[in-house]
Amino acid sequence: MTSAGVRTIDGRTVPAVGTWAFEAGNSEIGFSVKHLVISRVRGAFREFEGEIRIAEDFAASVATARIAAASIDTGMAARDNDLRGADFLDAQQHPYLEFRSTGVTVTDRQWQVTGDLTIAGRTRPVELRVEFAGVAADPWGNVKAVFSARTRFDREDFGLTYNKAIEGGGVLIGSTVDVEIELQAKQIA
Repeated sequence: MTSAGVRTIDGRTVPAVGTWAFEAGNSEIGFSVKHLVISRVRGAFREFEGEIRIAEDFAASVATARIAAASIDTGMAARDNDLRGADFLDAQQHPYLEFRSTGVTVTDRQWQVTGDLTIAGRTRPVELRVEFAGVAADPWGNVKAVFSARTRFDREDFGLTYNKAIEGGGVLIGSTVDVEIELQAKQIA
């Protein structure tokens, strides 16, 4: 069954077949990392694009994303410059972080999306827990789908190993990166 941007498969609501383009102005890709063992630094990427292609066979649907490494923003210019540098994202040599899904399964409103994430030239598998909030039409007749996603990975798996020991034990930067995505996508085909 299909209606206004959604369809039902086995009693579960999913977006209608078609292509859904990310709307960066209405979306956010945020992250957090432990700092000084006891605090967290939060940040976001301000420039990104991507799309979700919903297939007739929902399990064959594909999501892709391209994130500008230089758009990282933690609210501290000096730290952001370090993160863009060769010890971290190496934005000059690797201007984009990229994601391409390799599989999707649906259970109620929760999806498990597996895929390949590339950071600083290294590609590793990740799994996102995705919630589909639904669809809505804006006042101009555009159909939008809304998703929330979360994942966690070890930055050292991507070669981002820079760190410093701190007095009293521990290290300056945690290795676990928590990612939270709030995504609004517009149906374009």
